[in-house]
Amino acid sequence: MHPNPVFHDADTDRNIAFARDRGFGVLAAQGEGAPMLSHVPFLISEDGALVELHLVRSNPIARALKTPLDVTIAVSGGDSYVSPDWYGVPDQVPTWNYVAIHLTGTLEVRPAGELRDLLDRQSAAYEERLLPKAPWKTDKMTPEVMDKLMRMIVPCRMQITGVDGTWKLSQNKPDAVREAAAEHLAGYGFGSEVEVLAAQMRADRNK
Repeated sequence: MHPNPVFHDADTDRNIAFARDRGFGVLAAQGEGAPMLSHVPFLISEDGALVELHLVRSNPIARALKTPLDVTIAVSGGDSYVSPDWYGVPDQVPTWNYVAIHLTGTLEVRPAGELRDLLDRQSAAYEERLLPKAPWKTDKMTPEVMDKLMRMIVPCRMQITGVDGTWKLSQNKPDAVREAAAEHLAGYGFGSEVEVLAAQMRADRNK
């Protein structure tokens, strides 16, 4: 996370809400040598205490879960390069604005009997965003095919013990300077979801 505390002005509820809305991140666990990484969809419980996800059995992290593991899930938002010229004031330097949330905790394998319910809740949460499309449900699957696929994955749960968020939105600049940067970023920025990031820069100005 960025060391400047000015970019850590979001409270836990805002960070959790952002991560829950994204529903996708990079799961990291320490392996022998380099860390093990896996890109995973997930659910966060309503009270913000638990993350639920599933892993393919052959995933190195799943294989390492003979005992619970200390892990981090990194959730990324929009990001973009910011040119010094966009501020409209002298003596600025290039930077990169972004939003990122880190969820830390202990990951464990759950009983196989919980898997179907987890998959149903995950698909329901994602399909709801596609309304008015009729939601896809697991009962549309041929039972034998569904059983075969389920044998290839394991349900997992992480108890959240720490939440940290970086919202680097040029909060360290005067309002007019930040607004100028947001306007240019929306028009010319490159990265991911630059228009969303620009809107967040403007919203932060108006808090």
